[in-house]
Amino acid sequence: MDPRAELGEFLRSRRARLSPEDAGLAPAGGRRRVPGLRREELAMLAGVSVAYYTRLEQGQARNASMEVWDAIARVLRLDETERDHLLRLAQPGPSRRGAPTGEWRVRRELVQLLDAMDPVPAYLLGRRMDVLGWNRMARALLFDFAARSRRERNMARLVFLEPSSRDLFAEWESKAQETVGYLRLDAGRWPEDRDLTELVGELSMKSEDFRRMRAQHALADKGHGTKRLHHPLVGDLTLAYETFQLPAHPGLYLVTYHAEPGSPSAEALRLLASWGVDEKQAEPQFLRPEEP
Repeated sequence: MDPRAELGEFLRSRRARLSPEDAGLAPAGGRRRVPGLRREELAMLAGVSVAYYTRLEQGQARNASMEVWDAIARVLRLDETERDHLLRLAQPGPSRRGAPTGEWRVRRELVQLLDAMDPVPAYLLGRRMDVLGWNRMARALLFDFAARSRRERNMARLVFLEPSSRDLFAEWESKAQETVGYLRLDAGRWPEDRDLTELVGELSMKSEDFRRMRAQHALADKGHGTKRLHHPLVGDLTLAYETFQLPAHPGLYLVTYHAEPGSPSAEALRLLASWGVDEKQAEPQFLRPEEP
């Protein structure tokens, strides 16, 4: 993925969502040819020339100072996640060889941790949303990861290409938007990840919804919140999810789901746990010793 092209598309998408009134300008008279702020309006508010901002948007002025990017981020009203993404695109570092291709391996201790967390559904999510490990309850609640090939153990593929995901996630559109946002952040962090480029290409080709959502340039970082699920066996659940980044393994996250104690969702999880599944883990993927 070309960071220069991504940078231009990102800046244009954020200009388009911001009206002159939102930016503190007087209402523009007459009919505007483009939605949102014009380049000259943004340049004026950021304190740079129109020609200079145009070069920035075209990826042709990579030596801009932090003060310039901060001013642009302020005018565009970027949140912290969006600002960090902008800076990664605008000032890419050296080649990131830490974005691996092929198979990873998960440390034995992490597999043991997942099993020890049962009956809390938990799984490990790697770069490009690969599911690298899971416990019995994550498999029972979400998808049968053990029954899928390593390539198919990917949350983005499951959300967009697995028909059952639209029934499982009661607010599928929101889940799908988040998924696209996660992938776009990963693309900014690991621009040389060939597997990620191939994944985005595959989803763009196979899913009209993915193409539509990706064109919106939404961003989403992994955090916490609430998900409403409709499970084929135990019915509707409202679960809180938490995402924990593992500092020793950049790009690796532990994701957990839990229910409010004493709630119908907690009872549904208890019932699901009592039924169980045949295998705990199947063959996990492991982090290579030389990889972070």
